[in-house]
Amino acid sequence: MDARELLRKVRRIHIRTLHMANDVFAGQYHSAFKGRGMEFEEVREYEPGDDVRTIDWNVTARAGRPFVKRFREERELTVMLVVDISRSLDFGTASQLKRELVAEVCATLAFSAIRNNDKIGLICFSDQVEKYVPPKKGTSHVLRVVRELLAIEARGFGTDLGAALEYLNHVVTRRAVVFVVSDYQASGYEAPMRIARRRHDLIPITITDQREIELPNVRFVELEDSETMERIVVDTASPAFREEYRRRAQSAIAARTRELRRMNIDSIDLQTGQSFVEPLRRFFHMRETRL
Repeated sequence: MDARELLRKVRRIHIRTLHMANDVFAGQYHSAFKGRGMEFEEVREYEPGDDVRTIDWNVTARAGRPFVKRFREERELTVMLVVDISRSLDFGTASQLKRELVAEVCATLAFSAIRNNDKIGLICFSDQVEKYVPPKKGTSHVLRVVRELLAIEARGFGTDLGAALEYLNHVVTRRAVVFVVSDYQASGYEAPMRIARRRHDLIPITITDQREIELPNVRFVELEDSETMERIVVDTASPAFREEYRRRAQSAIAARTRELRRMNIDSIDLQTGQSFVEPLRRFFHMRETRL
């Protein structure tokens, strides 16, 4: 991708996702994630309706009338995007590649973060960590994150989500909100994910394509594994083959869902060719209700 085309894509994503961050998700992002705690702001005289548990008894005793403590939320968060850029993301059959959906979702989350004065950082991975962008604030920083997501090409061929999570735990020492965006065509990441879950507010975002779940009847088709380059020819006219393909795909999804539930992790499931706005909105609302 040349520089001019990259700039056009960055501008297009900027326009689309900035609107969603400012209008569609305004307020929901802020309500969905807690700050690091509460810090003391001031003492003021008691007013009817104030919580009696906030009365400052020392000041009250000295003044001879009740005073209460006021606190404010220490709001600033660090938000990390841990993004799969392995070659299996260069797939899509619904007018959109999985990689393109990843870029739009991450840009929306990033603009939502800076709108709330939070820092945003990026880790890109394949079977190795490909890029680390330390968390910072500001629109220019978010545009850099978007450029990196659009321009980066993986050196590795496979996917090692476990190694990316171990790297996250090494470089981000303070608690952060971590979105792990991947198609989760990987294994062996459960133990590092449990550790990351204890240290951070971890949110997996799963990217899939309909043809990874169900195949149409188009007779003989050559399929290629984008990571191993292995090729096979299959007969999609066979109902038995299509049913076995669908059964295995759904079995893998069910196993991943069960594992995330065992770790008490909420996830967001997205699919190419479909709007990600409503799934994100439902997730933010669920988190807000729970908090």
